Amino acid sequence: MARQALVEHRPWLLAAIAAATLYYFVSDWQIGGLWLILLKGAGCLFLANYALARHGGGDARLLALVMALAALGDMLIELDFLWGGAAFFASHLAAMSLYLRNLRADPAPSQKGLAVALLVATPLVSWLVSGSSSIALYALALGGMAACAWMSRFPRYRVGMGAILFVVSDWLIFARFGPLAGSALPDMLIWPTYFAGQILIATGVIQTLRATR
Repeated sequence: MARQALVEHRPWLLAAIAAATLYYFVSDWQIGGLWLILLKGAGCLFLANYALARHGGGDARLLALVMALAALGDMLIELDFLWGGAAFFASHLAAMSLYLRNLRADPAPSQKGLAVALLVATPLVSWLVSGSSSIALYALALGGMAACAWMSRFPRYRVGMGAILFVVSDWLIFARFGPLAGSALPDMLIWPTYFAGQILIATGVIQTLRATR
């Protein structure tokens, strides 16, 4: 019954999961670079459609923009690391706008402390593992996104944890320039941690918007 409900009421979410799973298993196949690039971008593009289909408000449209820019980043990064990073930078700024519009009332001191830790540690660790100041600059937006997600009214153990998984995924990417260069671990974990984070973010935000509509 749960699977049937997913197909009938959340087809875009199911399509996103299917596309992301398929990409993970065929990314090393020789099926053509263009098709792989399009398949990689399809996951977050389907999440953008999921947001629009499940809620018609401005926050849902902003979430759709976040996911559409991430889809663009997923595709562009296969062609040029700089342009892909620029698209994700824009996605993080859009996400920060969404979370700042939905700040949690009276957060606990521990929640504030973790948000500050995310804001500071994300660019610091990114710089330490990559040795790149430009990556650290990008990671300021990444850390800001994660900190704002944690301080938002959206469920922390979905949206907040989703943002943290996004950070971990990017740390794995950056570590390929340094301590994990030549390791197979990043290739195994980058995509699952990244897309699991995006799924948690999208579903957590929409769940809250629908509950408070």
